[in-house]
Amino acid sequence: MSETNVYVTQETFDKMREELHRMKSIDRPAASKAIGEAREKGDLKENAEYDSAKEAQGMLESKIKQLEASISNSKIVDPNTIDTSKVTILTKVTITNQATKKTITYQLVGEKEADLKAGKISASSPIGKGLIGKKIGEIAEIQAPNGVMKFKVDNITI
Repeated sequence: MSETNVYVTQETFDKMREELHRMKSIDRPAASKAIGEAREKGDLKENAEYDSAKEAQGMLESKIKQLEASISNSKIVDPNTIDTSKVTILTKVTITNQATKKTITYQLVGEKEADLKAGKISASSPIGKGLIGKKIGEIAEIQAPNGVMKFKVDNITI
């Protein structure tokens, strides 16, 4: 699973590195210890605790590899260099749904930072893709399962 350009803020990048450090320095030794303890309990063929510990270790190693790949492909976006003349990653965009006249503000972020409850949507989501490059006053037409949705870009800020 090769990712290209995982766009993140410096804060998210630092959190990813901290999580990787924790996984390698705390979780990995704990998984090894659990395997060792389970191994001491007897026959490995019928030892469910050993199988469970090995499976947990495998999942941890997989997560470590994924996080290492994300970190190596991360592109840190500096909020001070963002052009607010058009919608780009890390901009906050206020849009109005042309059908319902409902107005909402989203911040476009990388996939790792997306949190709909916090008003952060992924720039690679259908709405994010449809908004990227639009300027104030333009209409973004976004293909949704129930048809095409139209959003007017009302404002772009950082």
